Amino acid sequence: MNELVLPKAVLWDLDGTLIDQTASIIDCYTEVICSLGYTRPDPNQIRRSLGGPMVSTMKLFVEADQLEHSCKIFRKRFPEMMLNDLIVLPGAESLIKWFAKHDIPQAILTNKHGETARKLNAHLGFSKNISLCIGNNDTAWSKPQPELTHYVLQQLKCTTDAVIIIGDSPTDIETAKLAGILCHCVSTGAHSIDELLCAGAITAHHSLKQLASMFESISLGN
Repeated sequence: MNELVLPKAVLWDLDGTLIDQTASIIDCYTEVICSLGYTRPDPNQIRRSLGGPMVSTMKLFVEADQLEHSCKIFRKRFPEMMLNDLIVLPGAESLIKWFAKHDIPQAILTNKHGETARKLNAHLGFSKNISLCIGNNDTAWSKPQPELTHYVLQQLKCTTDAVIIIGDSPTDIETAKLAGILCHCVSTGAHSIDELLCAGAITAHHSLKQLASMFESISLGN
């Protein structure tokens, strides 16, 4: 069976896929970690860790007994700075609209705090075509746990048949694998095309514009 078919539903990652908030995220981690008396973290180490739950990044720099407290500080502080240097990645809006035009249901599935993710979804206008946005603390699960993916699919009233994840990290790829679906990736986050393909992405592209061209070609039967 040809795996390169038009999807019946699309689960979007957010950071590094649709938007770039790297600068403000790194700034917030740095501020929180330093406020707790730790040495200034390596920005690239933070960047490479993004995609998993917040606690996975924080525990690289903070002792176990301060993890919960540090995450609470981050969740309180980040909304105050989340629009700083916010970038909508090229091709994001047009591909969202293209899927909507083709009546393909879409949802955002992210490890960003759910309330923060929905504020961004509305602020950027994505919510006009993506009404479902599920993030950290909305359920008992986080990516890559399959229970989270299946929960989102239930909300969309979809099975796993021909559903895809579009993301930018090995976390997105693992999320897809564990749920029994495919992951198309873009290298607009912290990982290269080669790294994404080696991790198991079905395709990997330099940008969403390139990914859109692939779907347009599939829709034309090419």
